[in-house]
Amino acid sequence: MTASERRTQLVGVAKGVFAELGYDGASVEEIAARAKVSKPVVYEHFGGKEGIYAVVVDRESARLLEMIASRLGPDVRAREQVEQSALAFLDYIEADPDGFRVLTRDSPSGSQGVSGGSMAGLLSDVAAKAEEVLARFFAASGLDVDAAPIYAHALVGMIVHVGAWWAEVGDPPKEEVANHLTDLAYLGLARLPADPRKRGG
Repeated sequence: MTASERRTQLVGVAKGVFAELGYDGASVEEIAARAKVSKPVVYEHFGGKEGIYAVVVDRESARLLEMIASRLGPDVRAREQVEQSALAFLDYIEADPDGFRVLTRDSPSGSQGVSGGSMAGLLSDVAAKAEEVLARFFAASGLDVDAAPIYAHALVGMIVHVGAWWAEVGDPPKEEVANHLTDLAYLGLARLPADPRKRGG
């Protein structure tokens, strides 16, 4: 293998190990054994377990964020943006359960979200994308644009929590799950009062 091919192989193997054993349970020895290389090869490419973990998490975070961001845009209706965001997340879980397990596990002890790629950091990035969409929707609807971050984080949290549940049960079909999430989110957004302190009875 070339150095690049070896690095790609090690990242793939490490992702499986971290998904199965978690960060604390994983070891350079285990990664090397599964990749059929010596431990020094892993150290040469990544410097150690935290280094290869950082690469795995950064790559998975970037891939998931791109899957979601690619379905959002100013020309897509608000309801469809909610549905497409949910579907992108569920698509990722279905296509790469190992990647999702790595992202949802705790970061190494004492780590501030390895390379900024922890799930918390990723969700902040996704929420920032959602905030842009909601800010436009709020402005067009005469709602308080300053409240957009609250609803953006609420939407992302809802999708992630339901996605984690769906990853375990695998049913109903992802399209149905996305439809339910969309109905709950969009119907609520469509009925937001201009002043939340003045709710109807």
